[in-house]
Amino acid sequence: MAESIDTGEDFYSRASERISKFMRVLAVAALVTAVSFFGWRIGTGFAIGAAISCLNFHWLKQVVAGIADATIRSGRAPSSRRIVHRFLLRYFLMALVAFVILTVSRESLYGMFAGLFLPVAAIMCEGAYEAYVVVCRREHSS
Repeated sequence: MAESIDTGEDFYSRASERISKFMRVLAVAALVTAVSFFGWRIGTGFAIGAAISCLNFHWLKQVVAGIADATIRSGRAPSSRRIVHRFLLRYFLMALVAFVILTVSRESLYGMFAGLFLPVAAIMCEGAYEAYVVVCRREHSS
């Protein structure tokens, strides 16, 4: 991630893109680790959980962008009923996948839960990266 030390608006507006990249890198690294150390069942569960996390993160970005766009265009927030339905649908689908995995293999369920924490790890990486950039900027400006 070769970015300039500038921490202006453009730097922070690309945080979502960097989080998505961190998620992909962490998913591959964690999947290789899970399969190597814990076996294919946990690795498969992790892959499913990571895929769900990536899809959920993408959907959330779309929802937030859509709400912001609709609010800017109309001057008021869009209908909350549709937002709540989409929110509940996401969690219903995750619960359904978890149930199916549980009936097949308990180990895979553990892996899936680990995969669901992928966005948390990626956001922590982004926070560390932003802190690093700020520290580098301060060192260069002094």
